[in-house]
Amino acid sequence: MTPGRARRRTRATTLIRLGALSASLVLATAPTPARAAEPTPDLSQSIAADQPLATGRATLAAGHVDIGPRYVGNRWTLLIHDGTQAQPVWRDPDDTLLRVSDAALQTVPDDPAYAFLGIEAGKRAYVVPQVQDRNVVWLGWNTQDPRVMQTIDRGATLTLLGVRGPGTLTTYLQSGNFAAPQPLWRSAESKAQPFWAEVNTHTHANWVFSAPGVYLVAVQVSADLVDGKKVSATGTLRFAVGDATSADDAFAAEADTPVPAGPEPPAENPVDAGERAGGAPALLIAALAGTAVALAAGLVVLLLRGRGARRRAERERAVASPEGRR
Repeated sequence: MTPGRARRRTRATTLIRLGALSASLVLATAPTPARAAEPTPDLSQSIAADQPLATGRATLAAGHVDIGPRYVGNRWTLLIHDGTQAQPVWRDPDDTLLRVSDAALQTVPDDPAYAFLGIEAGKRAYVVPQVQDRNVVWLGWNTQDPRVMQTIDRGATLTLLGVRGPGTLTTYLQSGNFAAPQPLWRSAESKAQPFWAEVNTHTHANWVFSAPGVYLVAVQVSADLVDGKKVSATGTLRFAVGDATSADDAFAAEADTPVPAGPEPPAENPVDAGERAGGAPALLIAALAGTAVALAAGLVVLLLRGRGARRRAERERAVASPEGRR
């Protein structure tokens, strides 16, 4: 191989690598859509279609509790699934108080990974944990009502609309001790915050309250149905955080949490929910990725054409040379 040909081959290899690198960089920097995938393997449950809707006020201070969509008659609603007793029931959020006792107090770790909590490291905060603590209410969500599973198209979107309380609320997922935390809801952000939950999902997360007191948390659940319709319902979760917080005050608090300007549309798909939560339109990401791939393909085509032209020129020179005419 001649030195000139070796240099050309080196330049060709470099161009191919640059094209591939540009494609990989675009794809690698695209934000991951917010999806509340089940982070632990031990959350299997099924919900019977005939579980009753309880009436009257109830305070839930320990045990298994989920929020989720359910049909009441033909009406799509957001309810609380109370699994704290032998016979699970559904409850109206307005009549249900979620008590977070002093047993939930934990120290905020001195780790930059938890800066999103907005709480100084070393301070104590009230944490409803992702992994069950028998002394603390265990709060998650599900999309497992039988009629919900039959009628929704792929899943539902849970959106935080707003929080009223003496401190902040942050909800996040963390898969294992060494995985980075994944924030889902932050009351410090004054915007609607959606995340996507697949059909037949049952997930628990960490709920962190920065101060004791009464919190009202407005949540919307929405979905596209298999028949093409859209459904949406809003409910307000009531929390009494800290042993000294009065249950009467929590029930008396007005559920007037404002809906942020420009709330999310009532139904989402996984891409749409991730676009708004991640802050980058999927169409832009797809366009950038397509451009990078096209660039890489174009470089390959040009290089192949260049090699073909060089070979033809070399053959012509060989024929034209005295040795070639012999």
